[in-house]
Amino acid sequence: MSAPPRLVVAAPSSGSGKTTVATGLMAAFAARGLAVSPHKVGPDYIDPGYHALATGRPGRNLDAYLCGPELLGPLFLHGARGCDLAVVEGVMGLYDGAAGEGELASTAQVATVLRAPVVLVVDASAQSRSVAALVHGFASWDPRVRIGGVILNKVGSDRHEALLREALDASGVPVLGVLRRAPQAGTPSRHLGLVPVAERREAAVAAVAAMGAQVAAGCDLDALAALARGAGPLPGPAWDPADALAGLPGPGTPAGDAAGTGAPARGAAGAGGAPVVAVAGGPAFTFSYAEHAELLTAAGAEVVPFDPLREEALPEGTRGLVVGGGFPEVYAAELSANAPLRAAVAALAGSGAPVAAECAGLLYLCRELDGLPLCGVLDASARMSEHLTLGYRDAVAVGDSVLAPAGTRMRGHEFHRTVVEPGAGPAPAWGLRTPERRVEGFVRRGVHASFLHTHWASEPGVARRFVERCRTS
Repeated sequence: MSAPPRLVVAAPSSGSGKTTVATGLMAAFAARGLAVSPHKVGPDYIDPGYHALATGRPGRNLDAYLCGPELLGPLFLHGARGCDLAVVEGVMGLYDGAAGEGELASTAQVATVLRAPVVLVVDASAQSRSVAALVHGFASWDPRVRIGGVILNKVGSDRHEALLREALDASGVPVLGVLRRAPQAGTPSRHLGLVPVAERREAAVAAVAAMGAQVAAGCDLDALAALARGAGPLPGPAWDPADALAGLPGPGTPAGDAAGTGAPARGAAGAGGAPVVAVAGGPAFTFSYAEHAELLTAAGAEVVPFDPLREEALPEGTRGLVVGGGFPEVYAAELSANAPLRAAVAALAGSGAPVAAECAGLLYLCRELDGLPLCGVLDASARMSEHLTLGYRDAVAVGDSVLAPAGTRMRGHEFHRTVVEPGAGPAPAWGLRTPERRVEGFVRRGVHASFLHTHWASEPGVARRFVERCRTS
């Protein structure tokens, strides 16, 4: 497939207005009747929720650390199928990436791989002529990165705008938009990001509409669309979940034995029918990558979302359970009050059925969180703390589990303010390459629970192994 026109929205630093501009561009182009493909650089789960509201399509992540640079193009093409234009929101500053890893996982790397022009969003609130030096520095730092234009944010007045434009006239980088100082468009923050859409859907819809109107009024959408059309060719093929599974050995089949390879055909059920995999969602569990459900489906599962805040039973016929991340401290009382579902989760895990839990999902499986009883699947107690654990991690599976055999290497991301104090029994899930070489997570029978967020596109065998365990447990 051919790649659509595309833009990367970047900034010199966090807090410059990338999310407002990127989400506003998505909404403004969608309002023109374009099919817009939304993307986010890095492991962020929250901004893609706002992107999805703006475009009506799933927000997708492009993370060179979690998935490898070689998957950036294929995953982008997969998400952008059938679209007229793609907008990619960057992460942190343009050239910031994984600590100590050079350009890896930076917005600049993504823009280079996608051969996409960059629109630099500059917070101009406390500068005038210096803006030209700043833009010149970013535009000349890496010749592979094409700064196609600047959007000036937080401009104070007509006079301020005139000074900024005059300074940038000689830079060769056109000004494609000017946004005036204004209160945030109803987008409250928590920790390091916005409050998720699922927690405030009505207000989030209004906020996205406001961003779209602000960007449409202050930016030259025609010039931005023309810049997007100037993106370089991007060779395929697009990533495909069935193709990703097709090269894997089938259960019990040695690698390389073609007779046993391949995922089940799309829509085809395995022996005994497609096992139901329940996937927790709703406001309490908003952190997930779209590709996970797609891989589970391609592996032969019937993926059924459910909301642990509102539903007192698992979906009918559940054979496996996936519980992702979120903000557990916000909904701990409601999750605890849903005793029938807690009992159902404990019974499913007790039967040996596969359960995969990440971060908030791990906490949900504990005996308690801050004294509130939860599922009790794990002999562990959790509590909120003031300490933020944050960063990319290299991990190796300590032992066999429903997700991976011992020795499997994956990359993940930690982001939590929680401490878990385990009792006796569970084995660790991962060994992490950190200075202290610590172990992390829990494996107990069919349960794999961890603080580590992983992207299964990097290791599609995770989905295959999980679904096969659903069939046999």
